[in-house]
Amino acid sequence: MGNAGGLRSDPLVHDWSSVGDGTTLATPEVLDETLRDGLQSPAVTDPSAADKVALLHAMAGLGIDGATVGFPAASTRAFEHAVRLATEVATARLELDVVCAARTLEEDVAAALEVGQRSGLPVAVYAFVGVSPIRHRAEGWDLASVARRIERAVALAVRAGHPVAFVAEDATRTPPETLRILTQAALARGASRVCVCDTVGHAAPEGVRRLLSYVRHVIDAHGRDGVGIDWHGHDDRGLALANALVAVDHGADRVHATALGMGERTGNTAMEQLLLNLALEGRLGNRDLSTLADYAATAARATEWSVPPHQPVVGRDAFRTASGVHAAAILKARGHADRSLVERVYCGTAASRVGCVQEVCISHNSGAANVRHWLRDRGIKAPESLVRAILRRAKGARRVLTDVEIYAVVDRPPRSASPLDDDASLAPASRFAG
Repeated sequence: MGNAGGLRSDPLVHDWSSVGDGTTLATPEVLDETLRDGLQSPAVTDPSAADKVALLHAMAGLGIDGATVGFPAASTRAFEHAVRLATEVATARLELDVVCAARTLEEDVAAALEVGQRSGLPVAVYAFVGVSPIRHRAEGWDLASVARRIERAVALAVRAGHPVAFVAEDATRTPPETLRILTQAALARGASRVCVCDTVGHAAPEGVRRLLSYVRHVIDAHGRDGVGIDWHGHDDRGLALANALVAVDHGADRVHATALGMGERTGNTAMEQLLLNLALEGRLGNRDLSTLADYAATAARATEWSVPPHQPVVGRDAFRTASGVHAAAILKARGHADRSLVERVYCGTAASRVGCVQEVCISHNSGAANVRHWLRDRGIKAPESLVRAILRRAKGARRVLTDVEIYAVVDRPPRSASPLDDDASLAPASRFAG
């Protein structure tokens, strides 16, 4: 497997995930669903149109291929915002494909087509319907009626000259024959894409592989060239990212994700994690991801979303350490005058790559290296007496010290710097600090 821009060409990092055969991996398209599925999370606030526009620009800045601008049939506000966003893409010439979600109902498709008409863009219609037996039982649907709904919805969009995707909701819990019948109904009316959905986060990676292989077989058997496959996953089992990466390897040429993984229940595939992993696999070439943290922050502010500290890639603690051993290694790495070494000796990727900053904190787990690192970053001289005073303050705490607490010691160190007590928790950290 190839890795342009990834880890596998790094002489300091052996990548056990690579077979090292030099293969160039395909770059999938990425569709941002933050402004549709992401806003269905019960925990978010629907942003203003201006905030949504700002997020669109952040998407374009990352090279994201397309954005779902909403579900225009849902309400007057949803329709107006979809028009505003599509118009922004047109007038600002953002390099984003514009998508509108619609149920397989003619009035929903008509609303999406109206967004295209008002913005002057060939908005893609993603027409969704539940395809699983469990959904059909709950709704009182039969297979024939669902097939007819799909045919009418797809045909309406195609006649209007718009690209249309058949979105198979709950495909991961649907028998092969049902999926075949409904997919063929959509293809027969001109659908140019089939979107396979793991609507309730049911799938595991092996199931994703089998399902996508089957869908590709159905498409090929239909005899239509150029029909794309989307993967849309949820995180109920904590497998959304893994499933998305497997989908890319097994037939999906477009994958969906949302900022910070926001979405229904436990959310969707997290965009920042997806992009970083695709980059580390060498699938994004040398794409610049340095605005990834800003993108996530923009989405969090707009939706009033609270980002967990341990959120991968963009959480507060993603590139922060309070361990004495880690800080000692980082401090020693600084002596090599190699920024990449400093950023990666205890991190899987460099913080600067995604627009973050590496941070060394001071806590009860810290050693002298943490203190020296903290002081050096702020241009403060680090006499041994001050280092010991701060470290003693840290050992009496049960958490990371705040900057205010550390500055209080810097401004008012003890009058006499007595040696540290013989404390087993301090000695190893002092040794590692060198």
